[in-house]
Formats: sequence, C-alpha cells, structure tokens
Amino acid sequence: MRAREVSPVEVLEAHLSRAAEINQQLNAIVTFAPDVVEQARTAEQLLMRGRELPPLCGLPVTIKDTIDVAGVRTTSGSLVRANNVPQRDAPAVARLRATGAIIFGKTNVSEMALDYSAENPIFGRTLNPHDQTRTPGGSSGGCAAAVSACLTPASLGSDLVGSIRIPAHCCGVVGLKPTAGSIPTGGHCPPTVGPFSLGANFGPLARRVDDLALLYQVLAQAETGELLQSSEAGGKSEVESLKNVRVAWYTNDGVSPVTEETRQAVMAAAHALAEAGLRVEEACPPGVGRGPDLWGGLFTGAVGQMLREEYRGQEELAGPLVRVLLERASEMSTDALERYFDTWAERDRLRAVLDEWMLDRPLLVAPVGSVPAFPHGARKIPVGAVEISAFRAFSYSQTFNVFGLPVVAVPAGHSTEGPPIGVQIIGRAHEEARVLAAARVVEAALGGWQSPASMKNI
Repeated sequence: MRAREVSPVEVLEAHLSRAAEINQQLNAIVTFAPDVVEQARTAEQLLMRGRELPPLCGLPVTIKDTIDVAGVRTTSGSLVRANNVPQRDAPAVARLRATGAIIFGKTNVSEMALDYSAENPIFGRTLNPHDQTRTPGGSSGGCAAAVSACLTPASLGSDLVGSIRIPAHCCGVVGLKPTAGSIPTGGHCPPTVGPFSLGANFGPLARRVDDLALLYQVLAQAETGELLQSSEAGGKSEVESLKNVRVAWYTNDGVSPVTEETRQAVMAAAHALAEAGLRVEEACPPGVGRGPDLWGGLFTGAVGQMLREEYRGQEELAGPLVRVLLERASEMSTDALERYFDTWAERDRLRAVLDEWMLDRPLLVAPVGSVPAFPHGARKIPVGAVEISAFRAFSYSQTFNVFGLPVVAVPAGHSTEGPPIGVQIIGRAHEEARVLAAARVVEAALGGWQSPASMKNI
C-alpha cells in the first residue's frame, strides 16, 4: 500500500472476497463493521496525499467479540449481551484506529470468554481451519482461525488464562500476551478489573512475528521506534543481541504430561535458539507447577461473582458452561476471602522467586499445552496413557497469566494427525522486544505459519 502497488480499498475487497468464500464455513468473523468500506476509502485518500502516514494505514484488523467497537454489535457470546452496541471504542481499539487500522469486524468467542473454544449460544461454533473437527482454541478462537485462514491480516484478542496463546497454538499462528498492565484493557466484558488485572491483557495475533512487533508498538504506545525499526529490518539487530543469552526449556511442569510431539516441538525451538548463539539448558523454573492452583485460587471466585452480576435476573439465558459456573458460585464457602488473600500472597512470593531465577535465564521455552487442537466439545483429553481435563492440559499457559509475564506463542511443529503445535517463549516483565526477537529465531528456523491444507484449494 505504501508503494502504491495496491490500494487500501483493494486490500479490503480481497479480504471481503475471501470471507465470502469461506467464513460461512469456518464461522470465525461473526459481525462485519458497517462502515468498513468508508474506512478503507479514507485510508486511500491519506495514501494518495503522500504525507507522513500512520503505521497501520489501511490495514484491516478484526477484534475479539469481547472488546468494544463503537457502533458494532459486541456480545461476548452471551445472550444477555445479544443486542449490545457500544457507543465508544475500547482504548486499545482506539489506538489501532488512530494509527490507521481499518476495524474490519468482530471474531467469535466462547460464552463470556470462559472456555478453550469459540462456541456460544448466539453465533454457534468456530471451526479450526487446519482440521474442522477440532477446536480453534479459546477464548480468542475466532481471532486465530480468521488469521490462519487469511480472512484478516491480524486480530486483537485478550488473554486471562491462555486465551491468545492457546488459539495461536491450535491454529498455527503467532500471538503475544504482553506484560500484565502494559496495554489498557478497558471496554472488555468480562471486565478485566480487580483480581483479573493481575494476569489479564490484550494482545495481537498475526501470521508473522514482525507483525506482532508492529502491532504491539501501536497497542502499548511505545515511545521509541525500536520495535518498528526491528520489524522493518527483519529484526536482525534484535536477534544479534540475543547471542550468549541464557535460555531454559522444560516440558514437565509437574502438573500435566505432554505428548511426545509436543516435547519434540519444544526441543526443536530450543535447538533453533542454540544454533543462533544462545546458551540453552533444560531446567524447570521454580513455582511454575503451582501456577494452575494459584490461578484457581485467584480468579475462580472473581469469575463467579462477575457471572452473578452479569446474569442476575436472566439466569435462564446462560449457556451450559456458564450455568454450571453459576451453580458453583452459589456454593462458595464463607472463608473464600481469607483463602484468596493467602493465595495472592503466595503468588507474589513465588513471582519474586521466579524473577530472581530469571535474572540469569531471561528467556524460557515451554509448551503451550499438553496437546495440539483437540476435538470439539472434549472435556477429557488423552495424553499418552492418561486422561486429563481440557483445562488442566493447558497448565503451562495458565502459569504465566498468574505471574503476569510477556509470552509469545509461535509455531514449532505439527502433530502426525495434522494440527500444528506451538511453543511459548517467555521473558521477564516488560522485555517484549527480547521475547519477540527469540520468537523470530524460532519462526525462521522452523517455518512459522503454514497455510492450512484444508484451505489451499479455496
């Protein structure tokens, strides 16, 4: 577009055409912005004037259906919000719009963003473009499916319990969960306030790591051009700065076993970093095995309270999972507040121990979860000779919400059954640039995003 080889209107039309071909099949984008053509024409006029252009000028971007977009239906997949049309953009959406992005449409989610799927009572189920019998992950599953199938160049998601990284892993794209608090998360339902603010954040999903870097700079309103410059230069200087940096990798958090293919993917990513000059060792960081229990202690009660408020007087509109969670919330014991403060204190203590451990090992490589994308509706998942719950299978992701650290999920392999396998690259707080640089190494070595086989003939 900047070279005037293609116009923003043509780029938009290409994506609308692609959506017309396959979105009905995948059900990834559930609402299109009514003014999307006008947005593209405005971007085209800016390009024609030839003045200094905003960094995302003319780029179509989709938004998770839990995040407010002015004038566009935003439901959080819940019947109680079926007719909700916000009057203003969420701050993060406003930042994208202010830098020239075309807000293209809304992507599907699980009801109230509470499940590792993208299925709800309003819009139904989103399919994984790599294998339509499997989930695209959740709760930002519509984001990942739309990006993977080239319905959109990028999408804005949210992540409280792996909800960016797990869909990225399931759909073979890249996703960034930044440091907690680095991006404003207003205009989201469920609200990311109170306990949720400890681990929740917004973040981008895209097909290439360079795109994540550019989008992150916009979303975090970075005051320097370092991320943008490294993106334009292919990240060379950032990658060179990684030489001799210590990296720890692990595939056993003591909570959830992983498939052998998952272990091989993590080892392949670690090998790629070693080949690039980093000092790599197998070592499990302290405290990661406590992550899932801490997550439950910190956030389960808050989820129940939030649901009671959102569904009060309209409980009959709750879908199956929300109905179960409402029932559990009504049975919570009276000593929950005392246990919550104990859990918060333990979280802070373990975070300090992990921070100190990472002074010498500023990068970690770990599974996103035990398995690749699993069949729709599965609540129990076989891993080797054992069977575990779908929630427990992603303990590796939950831990880094609890500790609020920046993480990129990047493709690192494929299972014999077909679905891709991603790995997590974790860094110290506010060191997104280093995490993105390491992800570039893995992407370059292992191939990154690959067009889903089921989409190649469409």
